[in-house]
Amino acid sequence: MSTRIDPRLMAEGRRTRGALYLSIGLGVVAALLVIVQAVLLARVVNGVVFKGQTLGVVAPLLWGLAGLFLLRAGLTYASEVVAFRAAGAIKTYLRQELLGHILRRGPVPAAGENSADLASTMIEGVEALEPYFSRYVPQMALVVAVPLAILALVFPLDWISGLILLVTGPLIPVFMVFVGYRAEAINQRQWQKLLLMSSHFLDVLQGITTLKLFGRARDEIEIVARISDDYRKTTMAGVRIAFLTSAALEFFSSLAIALVAVIFGVRLLHGHINFFPAFLVLLLAPEYFVPLRGLSTYYHARMTAIAAARRIFEVLDAPVATAGTQVMPGAAGLEICCESLRFSYSGGENVLDGLSCVFPAGKITALVGPSGAGKTTLARVLLGFVRPEQGTVRINGTVDLASLAPEAWWESLAWVPQTPRLFHGSIAANLRLGRAQAGLDELREAARKARALEFIEALPQGFETVIGDLGQGLSGGQVQRIALARAFLKDPKLLILDEATANLDMESEALVLDAILDLAVGRTVIMIAHRLAMAERADQIVVLQAGRVAECGTPAALRDSGGLYAAMRSAGREEAEDLSCAI
Repeated sequence: MSTRIDPRLMAEGRRTRGALYLSIGLGVVAALLVIVQAVLLARVVNGVVFKGQTLGVVAPLLWGLAGLFLLRAGLTYASEVVAFRAAGAIKTYLRQELLGHILRRGPVPAAGENSADLASTMIEGVEALEPYFSRYVPQMALVVAVPLAILALVFPLDWISGLILLVTGPLIPVFMVFVGYRAEAINQRQWQKLLLMSSHFLDVLQGITTLKLFGRARDEIEIVARISDDYRKTTMAGVRIAFLTSAALEFFSSLAIALVAVIFGVRLLHGHINFFPAFLVLLLAPEYFVPLRGLSTYYHARMTAIAAARRIFEVLDAPVATAGTQVMPGAAGLEICCESLRFSYSGGENVLDGLSCVFPAGKITALVGPSGAGKTTLARVLLGFVRPEQGTVRINGTVDLASLAPEAWWESLAWVPQTPRLFHGSIAANLRLGRAQAGLDELREAARKARALEFIEALPQGFETVIGDLGQGLSGGQVQRIALARAFLKDPKLLILDEATANLDMESEALVLDAILDLAVGRTVIMIAHRLAMAERADQIVVLQAGRVAECGTPAALRDSGGLYAAMRSAGREEAEDLSCAI
């Protein structure tokens, strides 16, 4: 698998090709200057020790050495800065691509993923790629360029030493590849353990109230500790592999250097070689293995990057439904016609099974029916989050919803779910999701229409009051009214409500319902209603059962028809009477 991941990672690296090439070039030049330094140093030592040269004679060589040290330091620093900037640009691009791909897939596929898994992939996973691009890739160039340059110099000086280096050098990469198969599996397990730990920890935080009330908090602490210990063990296994790789490299490189030194010592004693070439080769022999040592150091980073990249590419390779490109029609109202819609989740039973109905322009239509009848799925189809397997949704009789650009369709509608999503930040920032450039007067007017202005202005900082995630610090009714104010601010042609008054007290429900009725004026409104009192305020009611339209008509007509809607109203009254008697 890693042989397939590496080319994809390199393809990502080509997005910053110029920066990476510059970094590699600077690093190679800095490494090759080592050869020049070794030549100068060998000449200085040889001149002073064997030729009796004075400091004044060798001073130019010493100044040259000092200059090379400074130049190498500058080139190395510049190479690393450029490499890290290139890696940062790649990370930014990948995070944008991951988020964009998740958004393009839509909320329904995303709901089937573990949110902590996706968050860890986008943050820690992408971060794990930085050493690959900033360290490993430049090091690969050094492994090729520097040893070849050193061999090209050593062979003319002493072919025996060149042969020793030529034979021992490739043993190190071969051993690393052999060990790498084991290291890849360990790093993959380590990454899976990290995702598991992140997911479980997020679940604990989100369910802390339930855990405390059921007295299971201590059990979860023990589970988190066990998962953390499993992650520690897997991490240590990877560290052992990295240590083994480094130990093997040090063994081979030290053996080769020692062999070269012993051979030179014997030959110098017998006068078979001069000091200058022998000393120069001894200076270059350790440098021959420096890039290989670096490769060993960053090979573990490569394994970690491959483990993270596998999950990143899994997310990016997830299929995205083909989106339309047509712009929205310019009509003042929107009539929606559903024709023979069929849809199922993951190939199961049809949730929508030949559903056909019409939502008239400028009217309020209530969707009612027993649990599992397909109400929420139909809303998802109308929102454009899922596409029916069969059938068509037509806008104003002519435009197929599937042919519209999703962004153009979403611009024309507003959605208020049972539990609206408010984000951490000010109330004004949450309202401006409806229209980013809205001024304070527009925010106040939208809040007034949504029956939210009074409580917002009573808050410590008014519209600038910061609320927590999911609207923490506000009541359910207040959250719902802010969501309605956001819809007022957007001024949509189509309003879709999913149980917008569920779980509210009577006072909040009355305020929210009044705001909904104001917002509905002149708009096409589709509202899913479990409370039939809301359905009674609609212009028409569509009753769903088993993914089909069981009946459709005005509230009065359905009450008198004796059908499913009348039976639901009767059952609701009986439950209310039973509850009243019990109280």
